[in-house]
Amino acid sequence: MKKYESVFILDIRKTDDNGAAFCNGFAELIKSLGGEVEKTVEMGRKQFTYEIDKRRAGLYFDFIFTLDPAKLTAIRERYKLDQQILRSMTLIYDRPEGADNAEPLRFE
Repeated sequence: MKKYESVFILDIRKTDDNGAAFCNGFAELIKSLGGEVEKTVEMGRKQFTYEIDKRRAGLYFDFIFTLDPAKLTAIRERYKLDQQILRSMTLIYDRPEGADNAEPLRFE
């Protein structure tokens, strides 16, 4: 099992409940594939620097989960043609232990 991070940008016009149903559906999909969602971060609505499909803003969600690498394609295929998703990206979660709580570097 590997640890992954997925970021999704949802279309505001096609999301009724601020993405709650999407979050629940994603968690259920990961569990059905034998994985586990460790952290879900709702980053809220953000304005785009440039338009994406004639949209100026979207709802951002970040998921950290563990899953068998062979089953990762099932996630990509499931959300590939979803009209609610403007953009998505899945990466291997490779951060050192304690990096989330570490203080930022200061240069003097």
